Amino acid sequence: MRLRRRKRAWASSGFTLIEVLIALGIVALALAAGSQATMSLTRNALRQSDLVLASLCAENELAKARLARQMPAVGDSGSICVQAGTSFNVTTSTVPTLNPNFRRVDVQVRDEVNAPILRISTVVGRF
Repeated sequence: MRLRRRKRAWASSGFTLIEVLIALGIVALALAAGSQATMSLTRNALRQSDLVLASLCAENELAKARLARQMPAVGDSGSICVQAGTSFNVTTSTVPTLNPNFRRVDVQVRDEVNAPILRISTVVGRF
């Protein structure tokens, strides 16, 4: 009789293998969700950083066009802009407007794999 009581007491204490596996599955799902959220935040932070650096490159090109002593030439030009150790491809397109005293300048910034990041436009007038 004593052996039966001990056996029942031991069998009823602790978790079964199924319960442990279910708990591990729940923990694995929670860790996977947390990892996805962390990666999403990291990608967003990198995108914001690239956007700020690209805007610096674009604003620099527009400032060059505004500060030049003569009207920018009609056509396209390209350059490389390095900001914080990251290279960006900058394409500047100048097109005439209906008023000959003004020209529209578009600046497009692309990353190293040539994916567009930012496009800014302005109008430059004759001094």
